[in-house]
Amino acid sequence: MSNISVAHGDGGRRLTVWTDDGVPLAVRDFGSPDAATTVVFVHGHCLRTESWWALRRQLVRFWRGDVRMVFYDHRGHGASGEAPAATYTIDQLGRDLGTVLNAVAPHGPIILVGHSMGGMATLSYARQTPSVIGSRVVGMALISTASCDLGEVGLGRHLRSPAVSLFRTAVRRAPRMMHGSKRLGRAVCAALARAVGARDRVIDPRLSVLVAAMANTTSVVTMSSFLESLLGFDERHSLAALADIPSLILCGSVDMLTPFEHSAAMASMLPASELVSVDGAGHSVIFERATEVALAIIGLIDRITHGDAGVIGPVPVDPGSVDAGPVDSGPVDSGPVDSEEPDSRDLMAVG
Repeated sequence: MSNISVAHGDGGRRLTVWTDDGVPLAVRDFGSPDAATTVVFVHGHCLRTESWWALRRQLVRFWRGDVRMVFYDHRGHGASGEAPAATYTIDQLGRDLGTVLNAVAPHGPIILVGHSMGGMATLSYARQTPSVIGSRVVGMALISTASCDLGEVGLGRHLRSPAVSLFRTAVRRAPRMMHGSKRLGRAVCAALARAVGARDRVIDPRLSVLVAAMANTTSVVTMSSFLESLLGFDERHSLAALADIPSLILCGSVDMLTPFEHSAAMASMLPASELVSVDGAGHSVIFERATEVALAIIGLIDRITHGDAGVIGPVPVDPGSVDAGPVDSGPVDSGPVDSEEPDSRDLMAVG
């Protein structure tokens, strides 16, 4: 019996993939199903597919359907189903990623792109399925993420604070009551939104709309349960499996959640990696600086296609070589895609 259902609409193909434990995962598919290459995007904590919309628009304009792009919501996030709190772990997200890949892209080369917790899920997947690295998974982009020691530097240090510990304990003891607390959810995400900014930087107001919408749709149980998994996360040894495939390690220079030193440490263990620092960008670099991130991902695909091993060392993106704004809003003619940026009502409706 198939574990996938498909529906077609103006926002790409919408699919539902069921995990082995019966959780429905909401998937969106852009580009030709017969494309030679599939790129799968894995989002971060308290986010969902819509967090990629600005980057997706850039890539659709460049690739025009020649590269297939797959996006999905983690369990407990966005339009995907909820699950027992005990399954809200990064290890489980790695297994879910494998389920999505087997269902929607069972053949052909795959490039994985993970942002924040999504990057951690891709590392977990690499450890769990090492046989596919190099054979099926031919490249990886790790954006604003880390392989270990989240509680040691940056704002991740607050994961060990008494306030966070109290929050997690309250959710464990009264999950049903806490689950419905939208006020608490908004407060937690508001704190994350402040953390996304870096001191005196001016943040695009659309980013605030995006984060506010996420706050209305992410369960407090989901938030809390994954915090526990993040605290103990350590996949530094998984990097060895990626040593021989081209990779992109990208981070904003003022990322306060997963500081650049995490990216530099990962790149030092990956000889075929390119380390990119996006000057002045924070943790939400995929939204703040979508054009620069798109160019870096396009460069990764080119390296894979042409067999260039890449380099280690920070490679700043020259802002003068790309569009000044965070989103290039030119015409798109590559098939069914959502041509308008989502407003807060669209984002909340999906969840």
